Amino acid sequence: MPINKALWEVHFPSSLELSQKAQKRFSFEELFYIELFVLRERNRLNKEKSVSLPIKLEIIQDFVKSLPFKLTDAQKKSSWQILKDLERPRPMNRLLEGDVGSGKTVVAAMAALNTIKHGYQTAFMAPTEILSKQHFQEIAKLFSDFRINIGLLTGKQDQFRSKKLKNQVIEISRAKLLKKTLEGEIDILIGTHALIQDKVKFGKLGLVVLDEQHRFGVEQRAKLCRNHNLVPHLLSMTATPIPRTLAL
Repeated sequence: MPINKALWEVHFPSSLELSQKAQKRFSFEELFYIELFVLRERNRLNKEKSVSLPIKLEIIQDFVKSLPFKLTDAQKKSSWQILKDLERPRPMNRLLEGDVGSGKTVVAAMAALNTIKHGYQTAFMAPTEILSKQHFQEIAKLFSDFRINIGLLTGKQDQFRSKKLKNQVIEISRAKLLKKTLEGEIDILIGTHALIQDKVKFGKLGLVVLDEQHRFGVEQRAKLCRNHNLVPHLLSMTATPIPRTLAL
């Protein structure tokens, strides 16, 4: 239906049928523009260069064996698709959607582990301090059998789990944590919006994980992926697939 007629029929419908046709026309237009935008963004990302991270199968298998539970089929499928995407020399841009408690963090941990074992760092950003601390504790447990340095950076508290000190968690000054991050000594840095401060610089950032990504602004997400020779891979996670999230 032409736009002029559709606008009229939406506000002053001649019949129920024409009113529904007008609504359908505007719904289609909105979805069409979203699809065009997504396609444009995909084409733009395909021109960007990122680091290729082939699957380190033995390490991933060791990680899966170390888990105190068995992965679900959905977790296995999601993990494999993400790991295969990390192999490509262009930035991954994936959305991992699942209910609270469905195990999204374990899937993200596998992607982070594969990234770290290639000598690259992972940034893991959550919207609140409580959630950041929960991820820090959970990922520390998941990686307890692996020699990985994990940092926690929030507005009030900074912590460091050192592989040299038998996975001991210690309080650390902000300056020391930032220095270790810049020098690449921190394998995975977990935190709130504090991660996008200008002072936070990564030595070799290969992967960015955003939890509850719809709670971050477009510029906030983009800031983590800027200022690098190679654009890092991006994994967004959410338990609330609102239309805007699906569009992103």
